[in-house]
Amino acid sequence: MEGEGFVRVNDKTYYPKPGELYLLPSGTVQAYGTISGNTFGKYWCHFTSKLNDSQLFDLIKTPVFLKTHNQEQLKSKFEQLIFYSEKEDISSGFRVHAILLDFIAEFIEKSGTVNLNTRTVPSYDKMDDIVQYIEENLDAPLCVDDLASIANFHPNYFISVFKKYTGLSPIQFINRQRMERAKHLLITTDYSVSTIAESLGFDLSYFSRMFRVHIGFSPTNYRDMVSMSALSKYGE
Repeated sequence: MEGEGFVRVNDKTYYPKPGELYLLPSGTVQAYGTISGNTFGKYWCHFTSKLNDSQLFDLIKTPVFLKTHNQEQLKSKFEQLIFYSEKEDISSGFRVHAILLDFIAEFIEKSGTVNLNTRTVPSYDKMDDIVQYIEENLDAPLCVDDLASIANFHPNYFISVFKKYTGLSPIQFINRQRMERAKHLLITTDYSVSTIAESLGFDLSYFSRMFRVHIGFSPTNYRDMVSMSALSKYGE
């Protein structure tokens, strides 16, 4: 927005100017700092973006930065992003995602030099089968050794490929999918929390703790909150 400083990506150094938008994908070596007392002021955010379960910027090679033509509009978007990210209601989460998607779309559209970077994408044929297997067996014990065996990979290599494919370790992915399944069951059924926990292979206390860690609410509070939100919208 103002001032001066540097941004280093891998072996190249850039000196951002007001109105420039920088994209720094994970996996690159990055640094930034000041070069004078007139330090730069900036807006920034960390985000994850995927395309068909692959990291988007592993698939697409884009320039490091582009020059925007409406600095005030861009500033307004960042301020909205900050505003909605600090709220806890469900709709704000959608607002945050919408703004981030708008950033990504605008960057790609204006870059003019987007190229599919297929050389960085490993063969994921077996990972499709593993993800499907996980989805179909969320109620069963799932461990890395068994999943690696299904893929005919050494466990260490399997973990590496799986993380590149999904952005998560196998255990993180399994837990996330179980929590998504739990959210779906809480919203669409009247099953008790203990029944949902059991259907996902958890005891009640562990399930409740994990749900709170991943979602930010207890299962009961989440169900009540979504129900109240639906009733409010219906009433309007």
